[in-house]
Amino acid sequence: MRIGVLGTGNMADALATHWARAGHEVTIGGRDAHKAEWLAARIGGSVKPGSLRSAAESGQVVLAALPFGSGTTVVRELRAAVEGKALLDCSNPVGPGFRLLTEGGPSAAQQLAAAAPGAHVIKAFNLCHEDVWRMRPPVFDGRPLAVPVCGDDEGALARVRELVRDVGCEPVAGGGLERAGLLEATAALFIALWVGEGADAQAIAPPSAYAAGPSHQETEGGTEAFRQEFKGSDL
Repeated sequence: MRIGVLGTGNMADALATHWARAGHEVTIGGRDAHKAEWLAARIGGSVKPGSLRSAAESGQVVLAALPFGSGTTVVRELRAAVEGKALLDCSNPVGPGFRLLTEGGPSAAQQLAAAAPGAHVIKAFNLCHEDVWRMRPPVFDGRPLAVPVCGDDEGALARVRELVRDVGCEPVAGGGLERAGLLEATAALFIALWVGEGADAQAIAPPSAYAAGPSHQETEGGTEAFRQEFKGSDL
């Protein structure tokens, strides 16, 4: 697969490294040519440096590894180059005080989609610190990290699911792009718990077998029963 990476920061480094090792053709694009050249050389292999435009033009999938805010500006300038392509957004619109900067408005992913309406925007890789994505692979207690993926185009989703597996993780269907804001809000909550409170964010949810409570866990078909019960609840 041909992958264009917009950005030369930590997320670009972490994800592009996995994808290059998996045999994909990766082009690193940046406003600063020296940074793009340095990162491409650091990752090695067949990774190429280039401009933001050349990276966008080269990729079947284009990773927008850019800070919230600047991403929409860059993508708007490159909207013709990303038309018809999977545009992968891993940004988190989280500000001081762990505040969700998009609260009450469109998500960061939806803003990218508005900036490049011909692209197929996919939200993924936003729930963990970049050093987690550097792990080879991100596996904890023998279980690969699950990565929720949100988007509307099945072809783009299939490509991104492949890239999730190439990182060593398991893709999880997160719904359409309208649900990307939930992933971004989850990241804001997790960061506030991990960094602000020093709390274990994983401890806020029970094991999946107990999602509907102990009584459901003990009965056959408990998961499906929970789904049906939740649909009819007033929560």
